[in-house]
Amino acid sequence: MTGFDQRIVLAPEDGSLGPLLRMADDRLAPHAGYGRHEHRAVDVVAVVLAGSLRHRWGDGAELAAGDAAVLRAGAGLEHDEVAGAEGARVLQCYLRSAAPGAAPSHRVHRAASGWVDLDREDARLWVGRAAPGESVPVPAGLLVSRGRDAVVVRQQPGGAVVGPGVFLVWELDAERPAWARD
Repeated sequence: MTGFDQRIVLAPEDGSLGPLLRMADDRLAPHAGYGRHEHRAVDVVAVVLAGSLRHRWGDGAELAAGDAAVLRAGAGLEHDEVAGAEGARVLQCYLRSAAPGAAPSHRVHRAASGWVDLDREDARLWVGRAAPGESVPVPAGLLVSRGRDAVVVRQQPGGAVVGPGVFLVWELDAERPAWARD
């Protein structure tokens, strides 16, 4: 792999997943980055699946495999993310902004496990991991399973999943937020 490889995993155009707009499985070569780019009125939840990533905005942040970062672009910001020496695999989840006019912010949840506080009422994220053959109970919702070569997404009622892997579950409220209603 050279540079950057992005695989769009999910991009519902009908609003059926409420605030969840898009999900991408991004792979960055060692020291490769996205390039300086702008975000506005979107929240981006980045889960580092492998490797490491340096977030370049504000004070910056170093993210390792297992970390989840919540970037609230709000009124707008420019930033970049650059992979570490071993490259990075990152699941980027884009959500409609919880506060489109707010000042931007960035928060890192180290070694995310269980429920991750997204500080919003219309979306909840659960993160779990399982060793090969290990069974892990997951909550009901949109299950995202990381495989070696792909990410699989499916609605499920909750229950046990068997590893190996990283598992994310999104609980989403499909109703439009009050600020977006006519």
